[in-house]
Amino acid sequence: MWGAASAVAALMTAGDAVAAHGPGTPRHRHRRAEPGELRGVWIATVANLDWPSAPGLSAAAQETELIAHLDRAVDLRLNAVVLQVRPTADALWPSSYEPWAQCLTGVQGKDPGWDPLGTAVREAHARGLELHAWFNPYRVANHTDPSRLVASHPARLHPDRVLPYGGKLYYNPGLPEVRKFVQDAMLDAVSRYAVDAVHWDDYFYPYPVAGQVFDDDAAYETYGGDFASKAAWRRDNTDRLVRETAARIAEVRPGVRFGISPFAVWRNSSTDPLGSDTAAGVQTYDDLHADTRKWVKEGWIDYICPQIYWNIGFSAADYAKLLPWWAETVRGTGVGLYVGEALYKAGDPAQPAAWQDPAELSRHLDLAAGHPEVGGHVYFSAKQVKADPIGAMAQVVADHYQVRARTPR
Repeated sequence: MWGAASAVAALMTAGDAVAAHGPGTPRHRHRRAEPGELRGVWIATVANLDWPSAPGLSAAAQETELIAHLDRAVDLRLNAVVLQVRPTADALWPSSYEPWAQCLTGVQGKDPGWDPLGTAVREAHARGLELHAWFNPYRVANHTDPSRLVASHPARLHPDRVLPYGGKLYYNPGLPEVRKFVQDAMLDAVSRYAVDAVHWDDYFYPYPVAGQVFDDDAAYETYGGDFASKAAWRRDNTDRLVRETAARIAEVRPGVRFGISPFAVWRNSSTDPLGSDTAAGVQTYDDLHADTRKWVKEGWIDYICPQIYWNIGFSAADYAKLLPWWAETVRGTGVGLYVGEALYKAGDPAQPAAWQDPAELSRHLDLAAGHPEVGGHVYFSAKQVKADPIGAMAQVVADHYQVRARTPR
């Protein structure tokens, strides 16, 4: 997902081509989920992927579009929306740390004349929907020119914290001051709004780009002396971000859940016997330096929502093999498991034949019904939920969502 149109393209390419536990950190910070079923939809704002439909719309037009997405979710008997509120180190609320998001007005830092996050929370709850606030921790921009950021942007005020890579700008995860800042920026929203969950997508260290180097040597030289390799140090940096954020959410607003939606392949079994029976070109542990399995086993998060964005029978990453792997991974941990579903592939002529069948997604839910660990599904993304070009979402609703359901709590 993620996040941007370019992010989606990167995910499709990567997928289809085939830490230490800190002292005093509580294990299993979450409550064990009560029975229920999460039925969610991602609403992506970066690059105006889902909403607003274009930058520069009036405040009234933006609000009307947002409410239409919420009403569509209700009509389909969904019960949660995952709204991207920090797409590129900017904000969809009057942040104390970062500028207004460019996707709203077309000009980063320009006040849109309303409070999108505040409105989204209020209107979602009025409709019986949960609002999960979706943040991207490290992405600064989908370009590499700092001068295109608003002059007051923290990345311009602290250029030493930013690295270019793969045509984008990122905060350097290896700097402690970065880790604290991005937490402060995200928790500003949690402290102000009654969100139901904090939600991250699959971007930690960036997806590998052939022929390019993520140049964090200086940070590694300063902070990585206790680690056997740069990869181990990078994984510890990501672990720290997850663990610290979990603890701070519990302090700022107890009861708010913390969920992460990673690329679905932790490691291939050919790399690690604990891994999945896959042959994916990207493995989160090795390539994104995100030990997603560990976060579940340690109980640092409340739910995991792996993006199992492939069809049943796909050779490199078979939905029917990844689903039971994740079910077994969460078993006995108390961590919720919701499956990220690639609705955007349904009817796309560039996708395998399975995705031309409107029943493909419904069969995913049939499989999941045989795994009691699966507590629901989240669909990428709102634009496809609205358009539903071949009726795949309608098929899911007809087969599985005939009555409303409450969310797991």
